[in-house]
Amino acid sequence: MRTVSVRLEATSYDIHVGPGLLRRVGDWLMELGFRDRVVIVTDSVVRELYGSTLGQNLSEAGFTVSVMNGPESEEQKSLETAGTLYEELTEFHAERGTPVLALGGGVIGDLTGFVAATYMRGVPLVHLPTTLLAQADSSLGGKTGVDHGRLKNKIGAFYQPRMTVSDTATLKSLPRRQFSDGLAEVIKHAAIRDEGFFGYLESKLEQVFAHDDDVLEEVVAHSAAIKAEVVEKDERDLGLRNILNFGHTIGHAIESVSGFRLDHGQAVAIGMLAAARISSRMGFLDAAAISRLARLMERAGLQTRMPGLDTEEIMTVMQHDKKNIGGRIRFVLLRTIGQAFVTDEVNPALVEEVLASE
Repeated sequence: MRTVSVRLEATSYDIHVGPGLLRRVGDWLMELGFRDRVVIVTDSVVRELYGSTLGQNLSEAGFTVSVMNGPESEEQKSLETAGTLYEELTEFHAERGTPVLALGGGVIGDLTGFVAATYMRGVPLVHLPTTLLAQADSSLGGKTGVDHGRLKNKIGAFYQPRMTVSDTATLKSLPRRQFSDGLAEVIKHAAIRDEGFFGYLESKLEQVFAHDDDVLEEVVAHSAAIKAEVVEKDERDLGLRNILNFGHTIGHAIESVSGFRLDHGQAVAIGMLAAARISSRMGFLDAAAISRLARLMERAGLQTRMPGLDTEEIMTVMQHDKKNIGGRIRFVLLRTIGQAFVTDEVNPALVEEVLASE
């Protein structure tokens, strides 16, 4: 097991990474001082796979457990679903000290985090991510949110968990496409911050897909450590943390225009390559780095070409991106693999040209 510590100004917490850790959640909750009742929010698939293991562990630790149904898909990550959970929490007599556990992938984590942040102005949140995307990225850093209309995570809050437990054994149940989806975020962290880790991924990708326990633990823990280091320096996304959005400005717009039919990681992969090509066209990144990034994504099973979507519509959606300032779209670009920067000096015509050539 590896433990990554996140040390923030107002709060700190640990991220535990390794196989079989769902059987230790009850003990860790007790160490944090929790007793009595606990809430699990999950979806039907994850509940069938891991609900009984977690529920039994919590019951043996002396907790009264309520399992609540969260969103089954991105389309259900809404204020309406949040409202249903508020009602169920009230019926369970959840109090300000009742921990809410998010058991599942990124959609469960985003919405459960938002509910925990806003129910009674904040109840304890624990992330139990079961997908690679959630373990490597979305469960970390304190961003929560729901979608509104066609805009992803338009309504949300910064809210840090009391603990995150990433049981890497759960990754073995993922379909290959969903596993690839998570690798997009792992590759992103390497591309923006750590060329050595990028090289590790290039050399160990076969072991990653073979679900080698040691390699999976290293990949998830290293990815978490990169994000934790950035978040520690910029918790509220006011400066450095923007680099974590590499590929996301375009990627989120692609997701939205596709009606969320395109998986998050696939959309981000397209967005990363587009951002890399923009970096090259602006004279920052060489062609060899783009080829290296594209090869790793292809090996990881990620999409590298734009699906048949309307480029003008994608540009329109990007105008509503949360990171925009003064109407200018902010992009994360690369100088080299491992070194990213943020700029709002990208000509929209260049973006449209790159998207049209994808």
